[in-house]
Amino acid sequence: MLNAWHLPVAPFVKQHNNKLTITLWLSGENPPSRVTLRSEFDNEEISLAMRKQRRQPQPGVTAWRATLNIALGQPRRRYSFKLLWHDRQLWFTPQGFSRFPPARLEQFAVDVPDSGPQWVADQIFYQIFPDRFARSQSREAGQDKVYYHHAAGHDIVRKEWDEPLTPQAGGSTFYGGCLNGICEKLPYLKKLGVTALYLNPVFTAPSVHKYDTEDYRHVDPQFGGDRALLRLRRETQAQGMRLVLDGVFNHSGDSHAWFDRHNRSTGGACHHPDSPWRDWYSFSPQGVALDWLGYPSLPKLDYQSETLVDEIYRGEDSIVRHWLKAPWNMDGWRLDVVHMLGEAGGARHNLQHVAGITRAAKEAQPEAYIVGEHFGDARQWLQADAEDAAMNYRGFTFPLWGFLANTDIAYEPQHIDARTCIAWMDNYRAGLSHQQQLRMFNQLDSHDTARFKTLLGKDAARLPLAVVWLFTWPGVPCIYYGDEVGVDGANDPMCRKPFRGMNASRTAICWRCTSVWRNCVSAVWRCVVADARRCMPKVT
Repeated sequence: MLNAWHLPVAPFVKQHNNKLTITLWLSGENPPSRVTLRSEFDNEEISLAMRKQRRQPQPGVTAWRATLNIALGQPRRRYSFKLLWHDRQLWFTPQGFSRFPPARLEQFAVDVPDSGPQWVADQIFYQIFPDRFARSQSREAGQDKVYYHHAAGHDIVRKEWDEPLTPQAGGSTFYGGCLNGICEKLPYLKKLGVTALYLNPVFTAPSVHKYDTEDYRHVDPQFGGDRALLRLRRETQAQGMRLVLDGVFNHSGDSHAWFDRHNRSTGGACHHPDSPWRDWYSFSPQGVALDWLGYPSLPKLDYQSETLVDEIYRGEDSIVRHWLKAPWNMDGWRLDVVHMLGEAGGARHNLQHVAGITRAAKEAQPEAYIVGEHFGDARQWLQADAEDAAMNYRGFTFPLWGFLANTDIAYEPQHIDARTCIAWMDNYRAGLSHQQQLRMFNQLDSHDTARFKTLLGKDAARLPLAVVWLFTWPGVPCIYYGDEVGVDGANDPMCRKPFRGMNASRTAICWRCTSVWRNCVSAVWRCVVADARRCMPKVT
């Protein structure tokens, strides 16, 4: 049986000046007589004979080596190995041995030089849904104003922190979490081992989730306004924490001045064909605005408009650039439903505009981290370098769900074994460069899914295994707020319960709960999170 070993890291890949030395290890009976390295130069395939090394790296293991000149050519170096006998051949790729040559995007890949953000790969992220994480002790009365929520058809609902969440009025139920509350809990997050925060939308909007943006230039007063975000930015910097915002650029809310469905006399596009913002949206011949997935409160933005493109990302003080510059100095953007963004009410020229957003962000902040939300296959965007990373539902979350929770994204039965799970995960990441793999955004669950603990049901004892997997699989681990203290919940909105573990009187109880699963999980979280930064791979 023939065995092969290669990963795009040392000792298999080493750079010295403009030379990249690539090594393949082989062992077993009947080894090949020749090995060639298949690579590319400006998209043209080349083959280099590899030299068999006299010195064995391990007993019974033979090393084959070749050197690429990387002074010229594209930064992403793709390659595979062709093993030759006198009467046959095999190929070795990230997915193992094959009898036929791999497709171009199915090869090993390494970025030399690597233009992605260098700080990302060893972070531990923590996702916060602002209204449900922490209510500040200094919260002002004006932050709890009650108003009419047009999309819901009734006034918003104010609840006390200890009141249960119900499925009714999910988008208009407020508990009073805010940015100052997050500031007050930074010591807790620091102790947990968190090094970076990802916040769900914070900009002014009528709903609790804030994906119906009313003003991209200001933070919602319910969360404390601009001043509270500036405080959070400064305090996270003082703690050495990164801060990434949620950018909703596929659609706005219908209460935005640009659209103004509710006739607040802003001259918005909804009721004024001559509005300066009319071409920022798409309308049917009958004058009805095209919206996102049938939600009238979320009219689609139309990137055919040059002035919209300037406002969102291209202009010097565009929204994308604005929050990455001083005094805000945010560390990146998570881009909501970014695969659907585009022109004429659809996703036309999507890749062009997503790449434009990323390019603008890098011009404002070269180390900005741009993460796309993709429930499906994100490799089209990643392989084109339109994003630094994607929320890795397809390559991490869903295979893990199928194996450990026996369910798929539609919450329908899916029973896969360990071999199938690993094949799924390996197959997906095989199309990405090594550096991209280290920046993928891995989660067990999020604000858009049921809590993983709830999915496990009676199999909650499997949760510690999932936590270890999260912190050891290639990519950036992200904890969804409250997972570490056992917050549960079915799909949206029940996955967005208040984090009652933040109550001073309950914190110790949550961490030292007598239930078997929580005892076990809290121990795993503390051990794994504390140790993860010391053993996570760095981008080299």
